[in-house]
Amino acid sequence: MNPASSAASAAPIPSKTGPGVTVVVPSFNHARYLRDAVRSVVGQGYRPLEVLVVDDGSTDSTPALVRALEPEFPELRCIRQANAGLSAARNTGILNARYPFVSFLDADDEWQPEMLETLMREFATQPDSVPAVACNSYRMDSSGQPTGEKKLVQRGNRYFTAADILMKTRFTACCVVARRSAFDSAGMFDTSLKSSEDRDMWLRLASAGAPIWYTDAALVRIRRHDSNMSRNTGRMRNAMRRVRRKAWAAGSVPRRRAGYWLRCLAVDHFSGAWMYWDEGRPAKALFHSLLSLALWPLPLDYRDLNEPPFFRMRAAARFLIFGFLRKGHG
Repeated sequence: MNPASSAASAAPIPSKTGPGVTVVVPSFNHARYLRDAVRSVVGQGYRPLEVLVVDDGSTDSTPALVRALEPEFPELRCIRQANAGLSAARNTGILNARYPFVSFLDADDEWQPEMLETLMREFATQPDSVPAVACNSYRMDSSGQPTGEKKLVQRGNRYFTAADILMKTRFTACCVVARRSAFDSAGMFDTSLKSSEDRDMWLRLASAGAPIWYTDAALVRIRRHDSNMSRNTGRMRNAMRRVRRKAWAAGSVPRRRAGYWLRCLAVDHFSGAWMYWDEGRPAKALFHSLLSLALWPLPLDYRDLNEPPFFRMRAAARFLIFGFLRKGHG
């Protein structure tokens, strides 16, 4: 058993109290993982909190599982709605939140026991204008074991501006605690987006006021499994293009910053190259890596890409050489 998982499922021992937090857990046919997700929230050392499961029209055993959990966890309540997608489920949670701070946990992911206490402590050090605080994460496999993959973001505690968030994904939705009032000015999650909806939200939050504060502590476990939405490269890239166009239209980053926008496109195509490589499509991976270099042939700042210098060139060579080797052995 994963030690972190067993710790998260232990009975909560509150060690910190402060402003209340509503934790929204959208769930669509994730009964297999939902119990562990809920226990990882109830096992937090921070109070007061409530766990609001939004059952987004599940057809598996989710409703029965939630009913069985409710007597065990007084902090738990459930709202069931017709299937409307992840963004709509999160919006339902925000609108029904009882507390002034809102956080999100996908039903297949888990928190470390100190997650809320750490982020609320970080919030206490920030001015009231900061709309959200975020943390780092690490990946686990479908059984809950760490995969050993690197962390998603460059080390260091810092503010992330709208320009930072548009350039590259910095944290997942499960890594954020936000002020409930921040959604009044930034708006709710965009229900027309089937992917990158969280990136769009954090971009709008950072554009509406102060930047988002980030701590590098890895306090969230992101589960990798075959039904992850992030495994659909076409949908991911289409959604990101829409997010970028929305940001352009809204002036989230001034249009006169031509160099920034070229770097943004270069990073986007390079990220897409790795997605296609992981799908076993080396020709598409090579095309997008070369397009990235054509858009911005100069080295990218490590804060843009979180990789060493000339990494894009080395990756293009890898896609070319190993792509042909893979094809030769097919």
